[in-house]
Amino acid sequence: MNKFIFYILAIVAGIFLSIEGAMYAVLGDSIGELESSLYNFAIGTIILGIALLFLGKGKLSYAIKAPKWQLTGGILGVIYLTVLVFIIPMIGVGLAMGSVVVGQMIMSALIEHYGILGSEKRPLRIEKVVAIILMIVALTLIY
Repeated sequence: MNKFIFYILAIVAGIFLSIEGAMYAVLGDSIGELESSLYNFAIGTIILGIALLFLGKGKLSYAIKAPKWQLTGGILGVIYLTVLVFIIPMIGVGLAMGSVVVGQMIMSALIEHYGILGSEKRPLRIEKVVAIILMIVALTLIY
């Protein structure tokens, strides 16, 4: 399969993240920020549970044996969504998501450069550094 489709899917995922952030920020105004985040994860758990019943082929039981640091990703997801629920009403969807992307690019560059968390090492090239700097400039202009 052509890699191009994966780039398109990643863009679609980013689109969904912006829509999700905006939706849950508005819901947070109605039911409370933490309640909005809880609702998101509760519905997501139900949908994934149903999908697992029909499509799951992995070994969920391995979670008991997995190194504990590998199981902390869910905490990061909760922090991510909950922070968005709080900040989107204050700074807007565009600035919030732009900031998220800049943060993702900075951290992903470091993860790949140092091979953190078992990631394949990919040296940090000057082009990537310039791209991140330009993203920060763009974020400043958006602000």
